[in-house]
Amino acid sequence: MSASNSLIAPVQQAERIQIVDILRGFALFGILFVNMTIFSRPIQSILFPVDPTTPWFDRSVEWLIHFLGEGKFYALFSMLFGLGLTLQMERIEGRGGRFVPLYLRRLLVLLGIGIVHAFLIWMGDILIIYALLGFLLIMFRKAKPRTLLVWMVILIALPLLFNAAATGLVELGRSAPEGAIQIEAAFAGTIAGFTTDLENAYLVYANGNFAEITAQRFYDYTSMGLMSFFVMGFNVMAMFLLGVYFGKQDIFRDLEANRDLFRKLLVWGLLIGLGGNALYATLILPISRIELSWPLLLATVAQGIGAPLLMLAYVSAFCLVALSPGWGKRLQMLAPVGQIALTNYLTQSIVCTLIFYSYGLGLFGKMGGAMGIGLSIVIYLLQIPFSHWWMKRFKYGPAEWLWRSLSYGKPQPMKRK
Repeated sequence: MSASNSLIAPVQQAERIQIVDILRGFALFGILFVNMTIFSRPIQSILFPVDPTTPWFDRSVEWLIHFLGEGKFYALFSMLFGLGLTLQMERIEGRGGRFVPLYLRRLLVLLGIGIVHAFLIWMGDILIIYALLGFLLIMFRKAKPRTLLVWMVILIALPLLFNAAATGLVELGRSAPEGAIQIEAAFAGTIAGFTTDLENAYLVYANGNFAEITAQRFYDYTSMGLMSFFVMGFNVMAMFLLGVYFGKQDIFRDLEANRDLFRKLLVWGLLIGLGGNALYATLILPISRIELSWPLLLATVAQGIGAPLLMLAYVSAFCLVALSPGWGKRLQMLAPVGQIALTNYLTQSIVCTLIFYSYGLGLFGKMGGAMGIGLSIVIYLLQIPFSHWWMKRFKYGPAEWLWRSLSYGKPQPMKRK
């Protein structure tokens, strides 16, 4: 490597911002908390109302996941991804290195890891979206903080406005008898198609071999997974920009200086976020996400606004607790989990697919929400001591080492001295 390239070495332990690792470690539990329902049953199931025969305790867990989990933790991961861009750019350019070529390589490697994850392990991958939107994020690296906030608001508002317009047009069409018949027929055909996909997925994941399940993963990703680019893409990009804003404002470098900001975000995040997400969770359980309706629109708006705000309340609560000497020290137990977040994320997918798919324990479709929460807690509690054990001996997690080595074009030193 050239002398210039040697300046852009991976981040060292002393350069890490601990609260960022803690937040990333916390986000990993939230991701598992939400994803467990998709590990254990077909992803198409999220489009349909909750089965009215579901036991009350499983139904309550479904409500709780919508209320506290869904949309908040991928938003947190997305914000931290955007923050990472700013921190890396400052560090590399501060040493005289070239940031963009390295970051492009990092995104390409992340895209490759995401493709392997989506098609060979689990179709619920988010890394592909992160990598592809990361190429767009580079354009905002020099943007002013105010510009970042303006674009963040626009990106949050656009899908809500689109949904409002689409719902309005559908309701207008229903006002005419012929239009109502055509619209109902179109929705019925779509529901029938997704119902068939749902039944096929149950059959394949519960009984198929690895090749058949891989084919089903590919189908699910190209049908359902690509829908997430629209459903999640705008919000992921908005949270990217929020992370870049936090990085430019040095929000996490000096928690004490931003104590008042965290208090305000906590209060408003809880006031609006809890209300919005409670409304969303209550409305979404008994309705279909396939058929446009006013209740679905209200639920979408409630979550679209409430989820980012509740996420910011989570972040603020952690930052305020971190300022307490006693509790701040307890939070440090999550830092190693966040330092190897990619490894832990992929490990969650490997472990859960081995538990549920037929080439593992074959529990697909046989576990309710309440048992899923218990399993999530057990897996995460095992990841905490594993992360501590690993980080005492190695500089990076296995996935992080691969990511860095391919990005920098040479194997990185792994063991700690």
